[in-house]
Amino acid sequence: MTIRSIRQLLTEKYTKTTQFILILMYVVGLIGLQVPILKPIFQELSAFNLWVSAGLLLIFHQDFRKNFIILGIICYLVGYWIEVIGVHTGVIFGVYQYGAGLGTKLFKVPLVIGTNWFILVYCSGIFWEKIRDHFKLSWHPIIQGIFIGTLMTSLDYLIEPVAIALDFWQWENNIIPIRNYVAWWIIASILGYYFSTSQFIKHNPLAILLLILQCLFFAGHTILFMLNN
Repeated sequence: MTIRSIRQLLTEKYTKTTQFILILMYVVGLIGLQVPILKPIFQELSAFNLWVSAGLLLIFHQDFRKNFIILGIICYLVGYWIEVIGVHTGVIFGVYQYGAGLGTKLFKVPLVIGTNWFILVYCSGIFWEKIRDHFKLSWHPIIQGIFIGTLMTSLDYLIEPVAIALDFWQWENNIIPIRNYVAWWIIASILGYYFSTSQFIKHNPLAILLLILQCLFFAGHTILFMLNN
């Protein structure tokens, strides 16, 4: 058996188990970050959660041709270095800095940030592909990129207040500038366009679930913060 056939066999056999593990990870993380005595522990585990999420996505990805590998590298590098420029200049997103909640940093930016950009582009892109195929749409790749970018920016809108409360990052004067969302939308749409034009098999049984879990995770924190205050 080839490595590809072994991976396919494993993913077919353990898809439901892995989906359950993902759900459990995010439910436990939501609860742990809301319990004061457990919060410091789960803050330290936040970066680990993202690395594991990305690893599971890659295990269940079926097509590792050059186009996909280049896409992954570009998403990571663009996402990471745009944040480095943003942190050091304040020009792109506004004036902000990363806290201690996302693990090891290089140039004042957590290394996991590039991974998070990849996760969001990949999962949002596959979500779009599912919608496109279901409704038999034939939109131009630019429009597809805009859809993906809008979806990612909507998720960022959910993430921002929670990230501040969990010390993932902090904004100057605790004000999230509008240009943060504008910059996110532009960069995410460009990466979304690149995803749409890259040729590889865009199917992963974990991708849409992970996107939904991230939305519910941050929405859940927002609701709990409101109830507690």
